[in-house]
Amino acid sequence: MAKTASLNIRIDPETKSSAEKLFSTFGITVGDAITMFLNQSIMVGGLPFELKKPRYNAETEAALQEARDMMSSKINAKTYNSVAEMNADIDEEPDEV
Repeated sequence: MAKTASLNIRIDPETKSSAEKLFSTFGITVGDAITMFLNQSIMVGGLPFELKKPRYNAETEAALQEARDMMSSKINAKTYNSVAEMNADIDEEPDEV
């Protein structure tokens, strides 16, 4: 069957390049991969893979929340002008037991 429809998508260049490199190892183009994805979606009646949020352990979740709080200025994060300055500050901290 001849291809008669076009699909235009916007995607960041790095993702496109990575996908092109990956799919070329299989001998297919990004267009071929998208066609395969769409046909598989039609055959299974939905997304052809399980879609779920990543789950992290409590320590990782706490670290992610702390990073979000720092980025939103809810927590004042210590800043340094250089790696040397940071290392000097770390060296001055007492060892944790």
